[in-house]
Order: sequence, then C-alpha cells, then structure tokens
Amino acid sequence: MPARGPQAPVAVAVPLAADPVVLRYLEHVRVEKRLAARTVTLYTLDLEKLAQFAAGVKLPLMQLTSAHIRRFVAQMHSAGRSGRGIALILSGWRGFFTWAGRQGLMAHNPVQDVRAPKAPKPLPKALGVDDAVRLAEFDQAGADPWLEARDAAMVELLYGCGLRVGELVGLDAVPGADTRRQGRGWVDLQAGEAHVFGKGSKRRSVPVGSAATAALQAWLALRATPFGGEGSARLDGALFVGQRGARLTAQSIWLRLRQRSQQAGLTTPVHPHMLRHSFASHLLQSSGDLRAVQELLGHANITTTQVYTRLDFQHLAKVYDAAHPRARRKPGGA
Repeated sequence: MPARGPQAPVAVAVPLAADPVVLRYLEHVRVEKRLAARTVTLYTLDLEKLAQFAAGVKLPLMQLTSAHIRRFVAQMHSAGRSGRGIALILSGWRGFFTWAGRQGLMAHNPVQDVRAPKAPKPLPKALGVDDAVRLAEFDQAGADPWLEARDAAMVELLYGCGLRVGELVGLDAVPGADTRRQGRGWVDLQAGEAHVFGKGSKRRSVPVGSAATAALQAWLALRATPFGGEGSARLDGALFVGQRGARLTAQSIWLRLRQRSQQAGLTTPVHPHMLRHSFASHLLQSSGDLRAVQELLGHANITTTQVYTRLDFQHLAKVYDAAHPRARRKPGGA
C-alpha cells in the first residue's frame, strides 16, 4: 500500500484491545515494509476504528464478513465522513486483511469487494451574470491598446461562444489550405459563426454575437500593427498571438484572464473554463433549451450538459415563485 502523508516522526498509538494479530501487522508494515511513522499511525487509527466496529457486533476481527464491512461503511457515511476519507480507511483495512490471508489467518478478505460511496461530482464554477458582464465590458484605462483589444476579444469568445481554451488557441486569423487539415478553426465574421474543432477532432459551428464580432473586428484591426515590414515574417497565422508574434498558448490565456478578472474587480480568479461554464449556465437559465446548449457546447452526451441544470436552483425557485399560480397563493387563503 502507498504511504500516506508526510514522513514526519509521530508516536504510534496502541490499538484498542491490543489485538496480537493487529500488533504483528503493524510491526510488519513498520519493520519489513519500512513505512513512515506517520503512515503507520494512520493505519493504527484505521484499525482502532475497525476494532471498535467489531466490538459493536461482538465479533473478533478475523470473523468479520463483507456484510459487516458494508455496515461499517454506511455508519461512517451517515456520520458525515466523506467518500474519499472512507476510501482511505478501506485501503488500510484491505491491506490488513490481505496480510492476514497470506498468514493463513482467514480464507477471504472481507474488504476486497467493498467500495466507498462515490463522492458527488462538484458543480462547475460559473460566474454570476453581473460579474460575467462586468468582465466582458471591462476596459482598462491607460492599457496597451493592442493587448487590451486582444484580451477583450478572447473574453468575448470564451463567454459569448462557450469555447474551450484549446479551441480558442486553435483559431486561425484567416483560414488557409491547411487550417482544416491540421484541426484548427476560424471565425467567419460575415456569417457570424465560429468554426472550431473540439474534443475528438469533432467540428462544430457556434454563433458569434454582435459584441464578440465588434471585439474581434477591433482586435483584427490592430493584430498585425507591431509586426509591420520585416516583422511580418514573425507573425503566426493564429488569431490570437503574443507580443513576439507566435500563437498564444493555453497557459498564457489562463494567466491573462486571471489578471484581467482581478483588474476588473472580481473577487473570484477567473479561468477560461469558468467562462464556458458561465456561458452554458446563463444560456440555460434564459432559454431552458438543454438540447441547444448541448449543441453549442459540443457535448456528445446530453448527460454531460445536464450538470448545468443543477447550477442555480435558487434561480429556478425564484422563477417558480414568480410564475406559478399556486406558488403565490397566500397561506390560509380560500
């Protein structure tokens, strides 16, 4: 089993009832496996907990079954222990019973097929509408016009079109002969569409709104300015380039976006995928059209998109209170 935690010297506690089998196992992991003192302490605490559970059902450790272990897991979970914490405890128990089996002390490992409860998937972080609009409309006074135009256009495409950062990086300024062949995308301003290659090299088209169109036009008017004359040879064909003319990397976009969100006064550091989440959440709140949001995001499976239906239950509750005839009935009314 892998060691857990820093290898700081910590005194090893004595397990409850000082079970000789447990003591032999702890000596094994300390001396033969040479695990850190901190790790041995964690295993000791895990086995103390197991001894407490076993005492509760009046059985020695070697007579516990998978049914008992599952009951112990349920008790820990109902007491508020996280799935990850339970998984670590089970790992310690599993190692003990595996060793006991090798010693011929029991025929079956009762923890072998027991799994910890799955941790709930965290909701994607999305900005509130006001914060998203504040970031999109932010204009830093006195900033380099070239950088300001570029960064504003990037924000508009990320929030206005829901692009992934990799899709943004892969956009070309003008589609060339190798654009499609090399899995890159482009923006057709005349048609108001962005053509991108997402996960699995799947191509999709998303509408580009008027705000994003205006931001892109402002950026394209300045994009080549620092690279005139001989410098034009250094200008990459990418839509978004750095000050040396090369295509921006995803990391560079992350850093610029974090900096811009701080300058705009947002308390939450913003990253590109947060703007994609905000795009999906706000669009779904306004339209309620899950299928359309799925298409715009390029999700192969609608279950991936459904996570956004859980993002803002309070918003849905307000809509219900404002719109449903039964929601507004006064308590005690006829």
